[in-house]
Amino acid sequence: MLVARPIRDTGAESFRIVDAFSRIVRLGEGLAQSGRLSEAAIIRTIDALLVCRDKMAARDVARARLIATEACRAAENGAEFVARVRAQTGLELEIISRETEARLAAAGCAALADTAAKSVLLFDIGGGSSEIVWLSPGRAAKDGQSDGQVRHWTSLQLGVVTLAEKFGGAEVSFKQFTAMTELVVSELQHFHARSSKEERCGRFHLLGTSGTVTTLAGVHLNLARYDRRRVDGLWMSHAEIDTVMNRLRGMSYSERARNACIGPDRADLVLAGCAILEGIRRCFPSERIRIADRGLREGMLLELMRADKSFA
Repeated sequence: MLVARPIRDTGAESFRIVDAFSRIVRLGEGLAQSGRLSEAAIIRTIDALLVCRDKMAARDVARARLIATEACRAAENGAEFVARVRAQTGLELEIISRETEARLAAAGCAALADTAAKSVLLFDIGGGSSEIVWLSPGRAAKDGQSDGQVRHWTSLQLGVVTLAEKFGGAEVSFKQFTAMTELVVSELQHFHARSSKEERCGRFHLLGTSGTVTTLAGVHLNLARYDRRRVDGLWMSHAEIDTVMNRLRGMSYSERARNACIGPDRADLVLAGCAILEGIRRCFPSERIRIADRGLREGMLLELMRADKSFA
């Protein structure tokens, strides 16, 4: 959750965060096997939403958009979950399409696109799906940020939770990691074929938004405590990504859990995320990647504020 106020009269579309809340709830846990959201996952999620509701009330939020993504799209009881959330919290969730999810992620991250690049490949690794978007960086706005536009996109029904449940997450062998990566590469083949022109141009970079890439950045920087200010916008080279992924693959589950930038909530998911990233890098090799600690939530805020003409 993000609560923000627009910053006016600066010539840029920006806002100031006044409150934030995040909790890993694993709503899609077990979904691939049962086809349904589990009772335990629903309870965890509603508990987190109650915190969000109270924070929104305390901040006297004037306008909000509350979304649900792949877990609710895929679950047989997705609509039932939305109704239960409404009944128990008073909050109205909107189950958005994959296209909307890709567009919002792009809106939230476009400012980090290098305006000198011909193209930018944005990826958002989620729990149940991963969105891949080709952006045209476009011109630089008054504040020097890109006003990138979506060229085309795809959504893989693969995320860190689904892969970890399928292949294992706590202890991942070389064979398991390779199998995860190869599955991602296979799922990307059609999108790769449609993207050959952008790939051949040679002037593109990767732009990643997800817990996976921010975790990799934090570990790369050897942060004693995660620091968004140092991670958001960080450039990492191909070699640096290789080094940190090899470092993570060499850690035991308990070592990952003790790492301040991973923690017990992500310790069994981060290698699945690395496998998705590796699959993307194999299909779309680039010498550099920019890390975004922003995405869907910031994209929603920008769209709400634009609709209200908050930046006029």
